Amino acid sequence: MKHVVTLVLSLMLLSGTASANRELQLPVLGDTSSAISSPHQEQQLGREVLRLYRSRMPTSSDYQVIQYLEDLLNQLAVHSELEDPSLQLVVIENPNINAFAAPGGIIGVNTGLLNYAENEHQLASVLAHELAHLSQRHYARRLQQQQQMSVPYYAALLGSLILAATSGSDAGIAAMMSTQAAALDAQLRFSRQFEQEADRLGMQTLARAGLDPNAASDIFEIMLRATRYTERPPEFLLTHPVTERRIADTRNRAMNLPRTEPAVNLEYHLMRARTRIEHQQSAQRAVQLFQSELDAKREPRAASRYGLALAQIRAGQFDAAEATMAPLLEEDPDRLTYQLLAAELETERGSHEAAIERLRTLHQTKPDHYAVTMHYALALMKANRFEQSTELLNRFSRQRRDDPAVWYWLAEVSGLAGDIQQVHEARAEYFIQVGAYSQALQQLQNALKRTDDNSTHTRILLRERIKQVEEMQRTAARIL
Repeated sequence: MKHVVTLVLSLMLLSGTASANRELQLPVLGDTSSAISSPHQEQQLGREVLRLYRSRMPTSSDYQVIQYLEDLLNQLAVHSELEDPSLQLVVIENPNINAFAAPGGIIGVNTGLLNYAENEHQLASVLAHELAHLSQRHYARRLQQQQQMSVPYYAALLGSLILAATSGSDAGIAAMMSTQAAALDAQLRFSRQFEQEADRLGMQTLARAGLDPNAASDIFEIMLRATRYTERPPEFLLTHPVTERRIADTRNRAMNLPRTEPAVNLEYHLMRARTRIEHQQSAQRAVQLFQSELDAKREPRAASRYGLALAQIRAGQFDAAEATMAPLLEEDPDRLTYQLLAAELETERGSHEAAIERLRTLHQTKPDHYAVTMHYALALMKANRFEQSTELLNRFSRQRRDDPAVWYWLAEVSGLAGDIQQVHEARAEYFIQVGAYSQALQQLQNALKRTDDNSTHTRILLRERIKQVEEMQRTAARIL
């Protein structure tokens, strides 16, 4: 039952907006499907799903991989059928192949997907497929087909499966068995029509974004090959069954779309190297892996060299890492990923002022960049510049209010800076984002106790936030 929650969320390929595609005759606001599951209901459920997921599953803290995936999703979203292209990404530290979408524009990606996708086009084909499920409101349309099943009913099923996946006891299994077998069967997969729609529209999105629509059939074939070496197929295939006929259909569709020669995006391979390091048993094993690839002249060689340098940093081999990365910086000194690698080496070596100066320069040119900002804030913290780090994270938290990592580090640095009031408030927001509502309420109460009686505005805001969290807690209780 370890990965049941991933399976369930894969099944719940939900959306927050309706498409106006006449050919597909999609539901619009006010129709039966909207009455069963409105965009507002989907958004509420999706936010709760995201928080529950974070509370149960290990999520990635690799800011560079997250930034890369956000950029790729945004690139695809503007070329998709989504009316509202705003999305929220969660990256799961899991070596299995999977991606999912949830209501309210939430997209989840397993880091394992990058390990299996051989190029950016293949990765993008999976993401475009998920965006198509969202844009077509397949969740609402599925509910329309099963009108006796309300949103709370589906939420209850989700809760029982989350419990089964994480409790290690029979409680979740018993809860799941108490639901109707028909409901579980209804969740197992989207209809063939929905999958065909997602395949077709996803491939159109790829073509419009300048990516290769042939990549859809390529990644399907890779997934099918993966099933030959394991008793359990990739989780993505459990919810998106792939057959030879489906692969042939996607190839035929691609023939009618603009052909794009698959260009090599080095940035994809650099991010792929990062996820591969995380999946190794140790940093030293990662060093051996990338050294062998570099010796074998595996292409792209820059990715192998980058992976080796990063693995050497993680293994504490700083002089070796400096020598390994030198050709990268010489060949492409302006590449942001290489500059961040150099800053990471400087930070780990204890050359804090050099790292801070490098990151300060990068932040001046990219003040909204997730990875740059987080690395800069943490470098300031490690250099004992706590107030500067706090100020930076405080500003950034207004841009990424739903990001638990930002709140976590803001709480940590605020404590080092001696701002206990902000520690409580930041910890509360962190606990909210990971679905730990009792802890969040305790932190908000602590913050309220420390608020000066003259700070009327702050006390009003804290009391209002307490009410909001109490409502979130009641919603989560109904699901679980």
